[in-house]
Amino acid sequence: MLRSHPDLSELESLFPAIRQYQELAMRHGIRDIFQDNGGKLLQVLLILGLQVLPSREGNDAVDQDGKEYELKSVNVELTRSFSTHHHMNPHIIAKYKKVDWIFVVYRHIEIQAIYRLSPQALEPFYSLWESKWQSDGGKDINNPKIPVTFVIAKGELLYGSHPSLSGQRRSRKGSQ
Repeated sequence: MLRSHPDLSELESLFPAIRQYQELAMRHGIRDIFQDNGGKLLQVLLILGLQVLPSREGNDAVDQDGKEYELKSVNVELTRSFSTHHHMNPHIIAKYKKVDWIFVVYRHIEIQAIYRLSPQALEPFYSLWESKWQSDGGKDINNPKIPVTFVIAKGELLYGSHPSLSGQRRSRKGSQ
């Protein structure tokens, strides 16, 4: 027989604040705080004064001067590298080479640091991905990664402080 969990009443008491969070997100172009890191994206937009770009094909955000950015985030309790694109190819790489990237390091849901990296700083990855794409006969690369340690070492710290990566992180299975 199905019965509600004893924590349901706590969730119900929290829900009005979650609705307010969603209303705030809607004002900033985020339709669902629980999809595609929407809640985390809202934090970054507000901290950096960015606006979300509505298209899923282009870059992620734009500043007050019209400069576009690619945004990436990671929870260092789950993994120590940033995901990029599920179909990395020369077309995507060319798009990436035109903009700065914003990397956000989280520990669970708390922002630890926000970094900016220029296309020049990311060139070693672009070159590596282009070479791999060529050597694999033009086959798209599935989600190559950028290590958090690289971002910390090469990035410009915009917010927060350099996170400590020491300590045991939990496996994906253990964290759910």
